[in-house]
Amino acid sequence: MRRDPDLPQLWFDPAEMLIGGRWRPASQTLPVEDPSTGFEIGRIARGRAGDIAEAVAAAEAARAGDWGRMTATERGRVLARIGRMVRERAEDLALIETTDVGKPLTQARADAQALARYMEFYAGAADKVMGETIPYLDGYTVYTLREPHGVTGHIVPWNYPMQIVGRSVGAALAMGNACILKPAEEASLTALAFARIACEAGLPAGALNVVTGLGEEAGAALSCHPGVQHLSFTGSVAVGRLIQAAAALNVVPVTLELGGKSPQLVFADADLDAALPFLVNAGIQNAGQTCSAGSRILVERPRYDEVVSRMAERYAKLRVGPARDDLDLGPLISARQREIVEGFLAMAPEGAVSAQGRIVAAAPAGGHYLAPTLLAGPGPDHPLAQDEIFGPVQIVIPFADEGEAVAIANGTGYGLVASIWTESGARQMRLAKRMRAGQVFLNNYGAGGGVELPFGGVGKSGHGREKGFEALYGFSVTKTVAARHG
Repeated sequence: MRRDPDLPQLWFDPAEMLIGGRWRPASQTLPVEDPSTGFEIGRIARGRAGDIAEAVAAAEAARAGDWGRMTATERGRVLARIGRMVRERAEDLALIETTDVGKPLTQARADAQALARYMEFYAGAADKVMGETIPYLDGYTVYTLREPHGVTGHIVPWNYPMQIVGRSVGAALAMGNACILKPAEEASLTALAFARIACEAGLPAGALNVVTGLGEEAGAALSCHPGVQHLSFTGSVAVGRLIQAAAALNVVPVTLELGGKSPQLVFADADLDAALPFLVNAGIQNAGQTCSAGSRILVERPRYDEVVSRMAERYAKLRVGPARDDLDLGPLISARQREIVEGFLAMAPEGAVSAQGRIVAAAPAGGHYLAPTLLAGPGPDHPLAQDEIFGPVQIVIPFADEGEAVAIANGTGYGLVASIWTESGARQMRLAKRMRAGQVFLNNYGAGGGVELPFGGVGKSGHGREKGFEALYGFSVTKTVAARHG
C-alpha cells in the first residue's frame, strides 16, 4: 500500500476476507483508489460465489452454535463492547474512510461516531424486543415471539460505509441473526476494520462474515443464495431491482433503500436565516452523494428570487479539495461518477447555472473533483428535477400555492425524505400528511442523523425500514403460539 503519513498503520490486511472467524485471502484482488488523488493505495480480496457459499455455511454454523445459543442480554453486551472499541478507534477509522471514500475529515469523524452509536443503541435494544399476549377463546393462552430470520445478507454502498454497516448489521446482530456483509468494492476498508474490531470484542465466529468483491460476482451470489433468509441492500434502483428479483427466486424478504430526489419546501413565511444553512448543506454534504440529499428546493414565488440569490451567495463560498484538507466538499468517489454528474449538468438549459463553488488550486490533478452547482430555471419535469444525480447539484423551482407545492414535491418516482419550512403550525401538519416520503422534517433537515429514527422510503426509494426499533422488527419474524389448556 502506498504510505500516506497521515493514514494510520492498518491493523489488518485489506486483501483478506472474514469467513467463519478466520481471515483468508482470495486468489485475486481488486485495487483500492484514493478519490482525492486517483492513486492506488492498496488491494482488497476479489470474493466470488464459492466464498459466499462458505460464508453462508459459516453463518449457519454460528446460528447452530455459540451465537445462536446466546441470550439477548449477552448479545447486547457483545455489541456494547464493539461500540466502545469503535469509539476508541474512531480517529483511525475516520482517517481510513477519508482516504478510501474521499469524504472530508469532519464528516468521516461524524460517521465513525455514528457507527459507535448504532452499536450502543442496538446493544441496549437487544433484550427489549418483546412479544405480546393476545386475548382469545376461553381455554387458550396465545402469545407471540420475535425470532431472527437466521442468515442475513447485507450489501452496503460506498457513500456512507460505516453508517450503513452500523444500522444494518447492528440491528441484525441484535436480533440474533448471523450476517454476511458485502461492502462496495469502491469502499471496503472500514467494513474490514469494523469486522476486526468485532472479532476482538468477542463476537463469536461466523456471526459476522465479510466477503469483499464485485457486485456482479460476490453481490449477485449473495442475493440468490438459498441459504440466505433476508437481504438488506442500499444503492441504486437498477441494482435494487436485480437483487429483489434474485431474492424472489428463494421467496426471501428484502429491505431496499434506493435513493431519492428529496424536496425542500420553502414558504413565504419561512425563517430564511434559519433555513439557508440546511437548504445548502442537505444538497452538498458528502459531495451530494447522499440518498436523502435535499436536491430540489421548492420556493413560494414571493421569496423565490431572494432564496436563489442567498443560496448563490453561499455556493460561491464553497470550496472543493482533498478530503484530508477538510474543506466543504471532497472529491466524488470515482471518475465514472464524475462523468455521470457532468452528463446531467450538460442537460442544463442556457443560463440555468446560478452559482458554483470552486475547486482549490491545491487539488491533485488525478482527483475526481467537481464544483457544486446551483441551478434555477429547469422546470419540475426536467430530467435534472426528476432523476437522482448523486452529485453536488441542486435545482430551485418556484410554486404558487400549497397545492402546486405538493404536486411538485410528490411528482417524482421517489419518496425518501422531504422538509417543510414554514412558521404556520397548521400548514406543517397538513403538508406532513400529504408528503409522499418516509421521513418528513419540519423546519429542519435530517434531525442530526437520528440513529433512533426509522428510515426508508416509498416508490422507487424502496421499502422496509432501517434505524430505530423499526429495524429490529424487520430483522425478525413473528411466531404465534396458541396453547389450548381447557
